[in-house]
Amino acid sequence: MLRRLFLLSPINRSLNLTSPSLTRLSLSSSSSSLPSPPPTSPSRLRTRTPLETQFETWIHNLKPGFTPSDVTTALRSQSDPDLAYDIFRWTSQQRGYKHNHETYHTIIKQSITGKRNKFAETLIEEVISGACEMSVPLYNTIIRFCCGRKFLFNRAFDVYNKMLRSEGSRPDLETYTLLMSALLKRFNKLNVCYVYLHAVRSLVKQMKSSGVIPDTYVLNMIIKAYAKCLEVDEAMRVFREMGLYGCEANAYTYGYLVKGLCEKGRVGEGFGFYEEMKGKGMVASGSCCMVLVCSLAMERRVSEAVEVVFDMLGSSLSPDVLTYNTVLGELCRGGRGGEALELLEEWKKRDPVMGERNYRKLMDEVYFLSKG
Repeated sequence: MLRRLFLLSPINRSLNLTSPSLTRLSLSSSSSSLPSPPPTSPSRLRTRTPLETQFETWIHNLKPGFTPSDVTTALRSQSDPDLAYDIFRWTSQQRGYKHNHETYHTIIKQSITGKRNKFAETLIEEVISGACEMSVPLYNTIIRFCCGRKFLFNRAFDVYNKMLRSEGSRPDLETYTLLMSALLKRFNKLNVCYVYLHAVRSLVKQMKSSGVIPDTYVLNMIIKAYAKCLEVDEAMRVFREMGLYGCEANAYTYGYLVKGLCEKGRVGEGFGFYEEMKGKGMVASGSCCMVLVCSLAMERRVSEAVEVVFDMLGSSLSPDVLTYNTVLGELCRGGRGGEALELLEEWKKRDPVMGERNYRKLMDEVYFLSKG
């Protein structure tokens, strides 16, 4: 009896009591010495956020033994990229489940669309490290994302080289379109163009060896790259090959050739392509026309330059002040100041963008050159 009372004394409340009756007795004996906890107020219970509620709902909707197809459906149903990312991570931790290229492709696209670039970068590194089998659409989505971010530009070509080494996910036309476009965005200075032209040549060679048939858009980019680097013979060679691929030249094709030839000093050939384009009912861009006008004027082919100016105005394109000034200046130097004044008046009537200020500036220039 004394032993039983000793076991139930307050001194031994810390002992591990296995009997339920002893536990109740122990708690009753300590109630007089310990203050009872305050009752929990309902207002102090934390309310779950809508995001947590949605997450739990989708987790319950995923039945045991769910597949990557089920997860893809759940991810595509989310408008919130953070919720989609949480579902993606939760499912990846479940026993017996592994994400595939479809689930990775879906979550990467949602992260990019939702502007969660850090999520996208993390997921892309997982994919490149071998987290799932690859597919061409997944590769292309990664390349598009990397091409759009300056510090990931070289990473895009790492992914492309991995595609070249793969068995079932070789580069397609979209792959080459993305890479060509990314390279051409860096053709902003002549000395830089030559550096990236080597990469363009390599892509073209690999595209042909892979049997990928280019379209007009890709061929135009190749022509533009050559023309920007003043490799006009190469540009014209690609132009002549367009028919072999079932492609037709458009206004952009001719525009790149005209500008490249004019900048190379082959103005006559450039004007020939311009006339060919006009004959097919195509309208050149404003920048193409202005390069041609200035080149013709400086070659003393003023009548043809004036013709192109009228073509621009007839197509609702407005030359800039430099273009106008180049043509008018060459007329004045040739002793045709009166004709220059008449043309200026006519152009002012046809060009609503010229404005009074530019008109007076051009008028002063004509008077000054005529007196000289």
